[in-house]
Amino acid sequence: MRFWKYQGIGNDFILLDGTAGDLPIDPEWCRKACDRHFGIGADGVLYVMPGEGTDITMRIINADGSEAEMCGNGIRCVAKHAYDFGIVDSDRFTIHTLAGDLEASVATRDGKARTVTIDMGAPVLDGRSVPVDHDGRFIDQPFEADGVDFRASAVSMGNPHFITFTPMDDATVDRLGPVLERHPFFPRKTNVEFCRVEDGRIYIRVYERGAAWTLACGTGACATTTAAALMGLVPFGEPVDVHLPGGWLRITVDRDLGYVLMEGPAELVFEGDIQE
Repeated sequence: MRFWKYQGIGNDFILLDGTAGDLPIDPEWCRKACDRHFGIGADGVLYVMPGEGTDITMRIINADGSEAEMCGNGIRCVAKHAYDFGIVDSDRFTIHTLAGDLEASVATRDGKARTVTIDMGAPVLDGRSVPVDHDGRFIDQPFEADGVDFRASAVSMGNPHFITFTPMDDATVDRLGPVLERHPFFPRKTNVEFCRVEDGRIYIRVYERGAAWTLACGTGACATTTAAALMGLVPFGEPVDVHLPGGWLRITVDRDLGYVLMEGPAELVFEGDIQE
């Protein structure tokens, strides 16, 4: 089976081209292929599929075999692949995901996509829709887990995120990541962002649902910037530089919360064939 290995600021993926419509999604194959010792190694598998009222479709299977609704770094890799390999014939196109239909635009150099901007749509702030076990918005609210008291916010960008700007030492962060992912407050588990704002920039560590600690999370950057704007920590309507362990993204949150724009790189690392 032909595959392509991509990374978006260190969040790495195996990409499979199923645009012919004959490639079944196989979670167990994905789990084995993502194993970094016995497989190709990745945070997840990206399936590029025929469009559903859109130019293409993206499906994302996490390293543990579970399916995610969305993946911000993954969708930039899918957009680059679709443009570079001629699956789409324009530098602006639409991608169907389980989180909705999103618009991609690519900035090119020498005929290849260098950076990708995704209109990630409107953030979801209603607690039951994120989902969390709370009625209404959960923004900068008190929370307790594993004996630690802190303040946090819940935002969905098609997948759930739990964001805290409360200062914590590294040992506490390391302990809380997996505890929060599976906390009963989150009926479908959650991604967790531990953040700080410094000189107008946001710095994040991410414990990703289904993938554990990762170098980057695009939807996490979008959700975090939304929470930060609602808390008055960064401005609405202006690009905000967001740093994750793997690199930088630029996130713009619409003042009316109608959309969130994510701009960042995607890179083809290598391609090859693997026995099915």
